[in-house]
Amino acid sequence: MKTLQVDLGARSYPIYIGAGLHRDAEVFARHITARQVLVLTNDIVAPLYLESTLTGLGGKRIETVVLPDGESYKTIDSAMQVWDRLLRSKFSRNACLIALGGGVIGDLGGFTAACYQRGIPFIQMPTTLLAQVDSSVGGKTGVNHPLGKNMIGAFYQPLAVLADTETLTTLADRELSSGLAEVIKYGLIRDPEFFCWIEANVERLLHRDAEALAFAIERSCINKAEVVSADEHESGVRATLNLGHTFGHAIETAAGYGTYLHGEAVAIGICMATDLSIRLGWLSREDGVRIEELLRRARLPVRLTSALSPHRILDLMAVDKKNVDGRLRLILLRAIGEATLPMEIAAESVRATLEQCLPPLKGGRSH
Repeated sequence: MKTLQVDLGARSYPIYIGAGLHRDAEVFARHITARQVLVLTNDIVAPLYLESTLTGLGGKRIETVVLPDGESYKTIDSAMQVWDRLLRSKFSRNACLIALGGGVIGDLGGFTAACYQRGIPFIQMPTTLLAQVDSSVGGKTGVNHPLGKNMIGAFYQPLAVLADTETLTTLADRELSSGLAEVIKYGLIRDPEFFCWIEANVERLLHRDAEALAFAIERSCINKAEVVSADEHESGVRATLNLGHTFGHAIETAAGYGTYLHGEAVAIGICMATDLSIRLGWLSREDGVRIEELLRRARLPVRLTSALSPHRILDLMAVDKKNVDGRLRLILLRAIGEATLPMEIAAESVRATLEQCLPPLKGGRSH
């Protein structure tokens, strides 16, 4: 088992990376002092890992909430189900919530924990590659709104993150590739040596080589932890973690939550950010080719397959959390391994990229 630390003073916490952590009674005992525990999971993860997780929790008073799987269930209505169970079970403010699942469960679990009685302890137990390398670390929690992804939420740090590599053995191939989008992102924004390593080892990752996956998770978490420790509330360098996400979130919302997995939308968004970076003269075309080729090799989409209106995408991008006073601000690239801080970009330049990268609408309409 590897242990990393997210250094945030009194809110610091460990990230454990290893096999079998979901049933590790010793790790649970180290962080859960409360007698009352609620485990939040979904109907895909529950048949695989819920029973053994409950066994590891021992003699706690345990409640479980099992939600349907999917991004479309990351909503206030789902949060209400969790709060209802906590209240009906008379759980106190020192109760602990465990989020056992992928990014949707982690975001939703953290948000419900942050709000219940103004905050109860929670533990992240990510079961997808994407959640293990990204969403479980850093304290971003929230739910979606019909007008925008992750628009309702809070910064709320967990007690610990337990990244159990054993859960990746049951992960669908499409979900594994989705997680690789976030792994590749770390190489693009700040770790060019890691990007080169991914280029050399992407097939090992796709074939679930245990050593390669463990290294990729550890290196990704080191990058994420360093950025979060330097900028917990995304006032500066942490924003670079959103490379491709402003485009990606707009795509997820416009296409309908669940049409594209988060990592798939981010991969398309990274290609759009790459196109815009080249268009502005910051990134070389050679680097652009390398980026798109690696995403393809990771079995990720690099273009949308369904036509969406550039006008609609721009409208959705306008409500991105990085924007200031209605002005569009994006994370772009100057080189592989070097991202910009949020920069104000003219809507005309963004529209040119969208028209280049989006399939044409029927009849040639663009709005």
